[in-house]
Amino acid sequence: MSKQEEAGLILKLYELRREETMRKARDWYFREFNPESFADFNAAIMGEHTGHLRMVLTYWDMAAALVNDGAISKELFNDTNGEHIGVFAKIEPLLGEIRAAYGPQFCSQTEKLIDATPDGRKRVATNREQM
Repeated sequence: MSKQEEAGLILKLYELRREETMRKARDWYFREFNPESFADFNAAIMGEHTGHLRMVLTYWDMAAALVNDGAISKELFNDTNGEHIGVFAKIEPLLGEIRAAYGPQFCSQTEKLIDATPDGRKRVATNREQM
């Protein structure tokens, strides 16, 4: 893939993040969603904000899949994005329970990207502490 095509994908991902419903979902995720237990996560995914939660998590998992499969380089993606770190930071402590309930692939692309990113887990931990 050419650098121009990669840049086009990055810009498309940015456009999608700016869409009104996605903005609302992201605002809710970062301002109101603070799960401390699997029960908190489950209440959100079964509650009125299920669409917001699923939209944010699946958006970043899709974006991570583009990187993991080579459509966008890790360097370009990480130079232009950081929100996936914060998204993952909120669910990482619950991931085992979430996957037991909802399947082993839950946010697996995001996790794979985090692990392939230099200091990825450290960045996640730092982000979680800051939230």
